[in-house]
Amino acid sequence: MIDLRSDTITKPSIEMRKAAYDSEVGDDVYGEDPTVNKLEEIAAEKLGKEAALFVTSGTQGNQIAALTHCKPGDELILESSAHIFLYEGAAVSALAGVQSRPIQGISGAMNPQDVKEAIRADDIHFPETSLICLENTHNKAGGAIVPLENMKEIYHIAKNANVAVHLDGARLFNAAVASGISVKEYAEYTDTVQFCLSKGLGAPVGSIIAGSHDFIKSAKKWRKRLGGGLRQSGIIAAPGIIALEKNIKRLAEDHQNAKILADGLANIKGLKVANQVETNIVLIDVTETGLSETAFIETIRGQGVLAGAYGTNHVRFVTHLDVTKEEIETVLQKINKALKH
Repeated sequence: MIDLRSDTITKPSIEMRKAAYDSEVGDDVYGEDPTVNKLEEIAAEKLGKEAALFVTSGTQGNQIAALTHCKPGDELILESSAHIFLYEGAAVSALAGVQSRPIQGISGAMNPQDVKEAIRADDIHFPETSLICLENTHNKAGGAIVPLENMKEIYHIAKNANVAVHLDGARLFNAAVASGISVKEYAEYTDTVQFCLSKGLGAPVGSIIAGSHDFIKSAKKWRKRLGGGLRQSGIIAAPGIIALEKNIKRLAEDHQNAKILADGLANIKGLKVANQVETNIVLIDVTETGLSETAFIETIRGQGVLAGAYGTNHVRFVTHLDVTKEEIETVLQKINKALKH
């Protein structure tokens, strides 16, 4: 099988496995795991933030941010198809007691004026706006890169209103590699950032949240409350160090493979590329094949290709480090063959 369902399915490299085996460890709840401490220092430096915290997942990192920035009864603003809104089990309401206020964006980017108008006035009838959440790259928009200028405008609006800005940067390094803008520049227009080590960067588990020393101090308590205080976690942090040292620049290969895949799929009768492919995600509209998204997925599975449903008549393909250019060509041949049956 050639698996293009997600970049979360990558397997740790031999180098990552060896790093895990050889990792120097201690009790991270006491702050005594040197490998975790090293990973957090590297991440904070790359983002230009004072401190960072290793967490179990991107969802946990986003929820810790909401719990730290907000209090029950507050409201956060986010794009209407944001991962935090659609794919995290309503955790900001279930855990933080926070109401979401979604704003329709274009390719994942909210209009700054819409954001400004959504910030609540000081009125007894309204919740308090305590957080604005951005997402870059934007998953549901097909890996779209939210422009730096858009982030900058929203950040300044937030600061003028005394509202914090959190970036769900699960695939932030994809945005940086594709745009040529450093992650530090993107992070400059945020108070806090979350990014995943376990997606395109290829580590088997874990994410990072970063911000000020005060934020991380509070975030550590929330991580503990959520059951995320691990012990000798250097074993899973060590592959994260390899990911940050070895797997950032190579994301360009995934982007190139995604473009090759998109171009090839566009030339197959009945398929339409539904997004502007900027990074490693390709969305396909299969309506004209006469197949539903689930039927299409089962059809290509029969040829040894895995993809994911992404709404009515839409299918998602995600390129990653475990799929080569040659395998992308094979995928195109197999899909073409499947649809001719």
